[in-house]
Amino acid sequence: MKSRTMSVQDDGHHITFGLHYMVDGYRAPAERLRDREQLTNLLYELPAKLGMHTLHEPLVIDVGPKNQKDGGGLSGFVIVAESHISFHTFPNRGFVSIDVYTCQDDLDTDALFAGFREAFRFADQDVHLVKRGVRYPAFDIFEAPEPAR
Repeated sequence: MKSRTMSVQDDGHHITFGLHYMVDGYRAPAERLRDREQLTNLLYELPAKLGMHTLHEPLVIDVGPKNQKDGGGLSGFVIVAESHISFHTFPNRGFVSIDVYTCQDDLDTDALFAGFREAFRFADQDVHLVKRGVRYPAFDIFEAPEPAR
């Protein structure tokens, strides 16, 4: 799954707004899913590798057990000008849920996948790539407001 590109729709009036790349990783070592320092570093480094611009330093929080499905783990998030990158780990189940949402025209999903596999060390995965905003207007549909004086 190489780089994907958004495109102008057949009618010439719409473009695809962005891409949402999702990975569900299974059978990951619990110690990797609990490694707050390593996963925080991932969120510091990944945006620049993707040509994204970090708007605020990453946040990685140790979340305690919440319910039968959620035995606790780490939740990480970094907001970027192009949207966000996030993950949620479940060490007791060897599971991680990862999201990369971007308004960029393309996304190197092969490089992303390799980086996530290295970081989380999952043994199996489900991967999804969804085009978002497939009817996003190619041009402004409203006039810009007058600047305040």
